[in-house]
Amino acid sequence: MFKEIKKISIEDKNYPKRLKEIKDPPKILYYLGEMKGEEDCFAIVGARRCTNYGKEIAYRIASDLAETGLTIVSGFAPGIDTIAHKAAIERGKRTIAVLGTGIDEKSIYPKSNLKLIDKILENGGAIISEFEPGTHGAKYTFPQRNRIISGLSLGVLVVEARIQSGALITANYAKEQGRKIFAVPGSIFSQASKGCHFLIKNGAKLVESAEDILEELGIRKKEVGRREIKGKTLEENLILEVLKEGALDVEKIIEKTKLSPSKVASILSILEIEGKIKNLGGNIYAIGDR
Repeated sequence: MFKEIKKISIEDKNYPKRLKEIKDPPKILYYLGEMKGEEDCFAIVGARRCTNYGKEIAYRIASDLAETGLTIVSGFAPGIDTIAHKAAIERGKRTIAVLGTGIDEKSIYPKSNLKLIDKILENGGAIISEFEPGTHGAKYTFPQRNRIISGLSLGVLVVEARIQSGALITANYAKEQGRKIFAVPGSIFSQASKGCHFLIKNGAKLVESAEDILEELGIRKKEVGRREIKGKTLEENLILEVLKEGALDVEKIIEKTKLSPSKVASILSILEIEGKIKNLGGNIYAIGDR
């Protein structure tokens, strides 16, 4: 896979047209997968250390936006970025990961996402970087790549972010580039939402669903619809009911349903196989399509 690294110059017809428009576009991009000169992209970024709430929101909005034909762009980092990429992949849609390192096995961060690369490429996506293979991540490389994330995109959604975070750097680049900025509100007591509230106070559009973004971008929503999720047994419906209140880890599901750990584990496996719930990582579960 890594032997197939290609590069493209800013003069090439397949160099992303929207990226050419920014103040300091990279003259050369290294990439795996497919580059497109013209496509509608949308960026979803957020905290590495995100909450269950943030994971669920990122997954749901990324899934719905991918279904409309938007290419989901993010930074391949742990947390919200990874959730956004995975959501697009699970819908069989294109996603672009912009790296702050070289595109080679030794340099790529995080190593935990190496398997994700194959899935991104299998779905017609791309892994891109302005850094030569062999370039390891540094303090300047990740903030620098953030201008590419926003530069590729019609807009940027920040799902969760602390006041001092890379996601706010991406939002600042988006502002400079004339891109639309969106943010998901959270609890006023949550440090993970302080950055989002700061953005909203300063003009970012408050987002509760993909529809808020599509309306602002002037994109007609395809009628995807969320089906009613129902279980086949009382125990399955009990678990589905508690998950309708929001994503939960296994311990919380056991606590709320009063079911035995073995019963919960068994039912979660069945519901996940049937596509009624999703494991967002770390044994945190949420309702699937609805």
